[in-house]
Amino acid sequence: MVPVGVDTGGTFTDFVFVEGGRLKVLKLLSTPDNPARAVIEGLKAIAPNRARRIIHGTTVATNALLERKGAKTAFITNKGFEELLFIGRQNREKLYDPAAKKPEPLVERELCFGLNCRVNSKGEVVEPLKEEELQNLISKLKELQVQSAAVCFLFSFLNPRHELEVKEALERAGIPASVSSEIVPEFREFERASTTTVNAFVLPKVSGYIEHLERAIKPEDTLKIMQSNGGIISSATAKREPVRTVLSGPAGGVVGAWRVGKEAGFEKLITFDMGGTSTDVSLIDGRPAVTTEAKISGIPVKVPVIEIHTVGAGGGSIAWIDAGGALRVGPQSAGADPGPICYGRGEQITVTDANLFLGRLDPENFLGGGMRLYPERLKPFFEEMAKRLNIEPVELAEGIVEVANAQMERAVKVISVERGYDPQDFTLVSFGGAGGLHAAFLAQSLKIPRVLIPTNPGVLSAFGMISADVVKDFSKTVMVKAEEVEKVEEALSELQSRALKAMEEEGFSEGDVAVEKLVDARYKGQSFEITVPYCRNFKEKFEESHRKLFGYTHEAEVEVVTARVRAVGITEKPKLPAFEEGSENPPPGALLKEKPVYFKGEWIKTPVYSREELLPGNKITGPAVIVEYSATTVVPPGAKLKVDRFKNLIVEVNLD
Repeated sequence: MVPVGVDTGGTFTDFVFVEGGRLKVLKLLSTPDNPARAVIEGLKAIAPNRARRIIHGTTVATNALLERKGAKTAFITNKGFEELLFIGRQNREKLYDPAAKKPEPLVERELCFGLNCRVNSKGEVVEPLKEEELQNLISKLKELQVQSAAVCFLFSFLNPRHELEVKEALERAGIPASVSSEIVPEFREFERASTTTVNAFVLPKVSGYIEHLERAIKPEDTLKIMQSNGGIISSATAKREPVRTVLSGPAGGVVGAWRVGKEAGFEKLITFDMGGTSTDVSLIDGRPAVTTEAKISGIPVKVPVIEIHTVGAGGGSIAWIDAGGALRVGPQSAGADPGPICYGRGEQITVTDANLFLGRLDPENFLGGGMRLYPERLKPFFEEMAKRLNIEPVELAEGIVEVANAQMERAVKVISVERGYDPQDFTLVSFGGAGGLHAAFLAQSLKIPRVLIPTNPGVLSAFGMISADVVKDFSKTVMVKAEEVEKVEEALSELQSRALKAMEEEGFSEGDVAVEKLVDARYKGQSFEITVPYCRNFKEKFEESHRKLFGYTHEAEVEVVTARVRAVGITEKPKLPAFEEGSENPPPGALLKEKPVYFKGEWIKTPVYSREELLPGNKITGPAVIVEYSATTVVPPGAKLKVDRFKNLIVEVNLD
């Protein structure tokens, strides 16, 4: 079967596939009104006469959540707890902002309902569910034209009986139901309820989208969906549990960067994915970090996701002047339609326009010459905004780039410096269509010694999808002392059995599945946990992690809160071709031309190279511009570039 990775972004939909033993790429403008249209159009052009293994990173769940355009959802819980989603937690994230507000729940207060049933803290039924009350509720939901329901009862992670009874009745009535005991069977009712509600909110839209794709592909094709945890799942699972896909595109990029970086010999990586609408950064210290404490648009999502920090600064981010007269960039984006000014229709200056104005983008080689840019449209727009700021147009363009860089620099510090990591110990892996334009400048600011730009950096997320394994996560709250090893191992054994059964449904035999056991541990009395690999001395591992994160340990009793099992089914991955390194001098055909490019207040005559013509071993001293089909890389003055044996670009930046 032909592996095909599909990544839907705000501006472009990217495809990576293997044909004749070689990796090939395709980029199409996204179709925001119906994302499936660009996906189907691209798939029609790829291996039309062969069976395909399609792995898709979708933004449907993400967009539905961010734009609040999901299903009309009801929330069902115990009587007296109808306000659960509205009360949330007492902690104030913006402690010194007197006007700070909590994000509005996805469910209207009028659609929150309570039933007279109860399971106690031991998992015992103390008040049974009443059939008549349930049927009355279902009649009311139908009257209100509810499209989806989230069900979360107290202590259902110990005994899911009532949730399952409600789910069965709702689905008989034609109302899709998400229950917390299946989505996230863990304690902390607010986070469990929030995650279940997210699943219910996006379920009709995601399942409809996936079914549309299933009808469009060939019967012999298979369709897998990228998860937020860095693994892939069947389309059937994704339709039931779409909350697991809310960060699927960015997760694909981290997996792709991890694989490329590891092959190139770098274990410590900071991934930098700059696309059209946003920038995603993540830290890899040997392997991608996974968390169960993520928030999307301020809403807790407790399923495992790769730790990714996102800022609203991308190539399509719009530059504007705030009420105080300061230059700002984003988070608003021009997207694919109308797009930047230089795409031909936009009328608001974007970061892409600024890079073109500075000469860092080459209009003759954008998308391999396959997409026309209109640099002649830029001048009046830059002159008008520059006049309002009382600066020159070229200073405005450089300022826009520097403001965007500053936002991305803060994002990298969040996942590195703020967590006790020194950026100087890492390599910055840059990808996304706009990443190479900014990566070296970002590395200089953060004192990161080198930047790695993989081949086809604009489609690395799609490459990550065909490099990902099938991954299933299972969890169970146990709440026992660290010394009660038998109870912990009993829970892990139960989860392992469930995991192996689920992987069998995904097509893997037990011998082809790697099982990782983990526990969430904490000092008794704490309100947060640290996830560590389970082994006989896991208590020591916990204390090592605690010391690294917080700088201390103490003598309090350690308890295990949640047992976790991650099952990984290893998939066949495309090989990264390696080559012998040759001459340091680029071949004559690699130099396309020389042109003026603006750096630090002056125009400098700068060579423009075709990346496709560069060979392993070639070295270039900046300034230089490297163009290719999916991206452009800028090498600042003083930086040194080398092409490694995998044809990655390794840029050693000047830290003086």
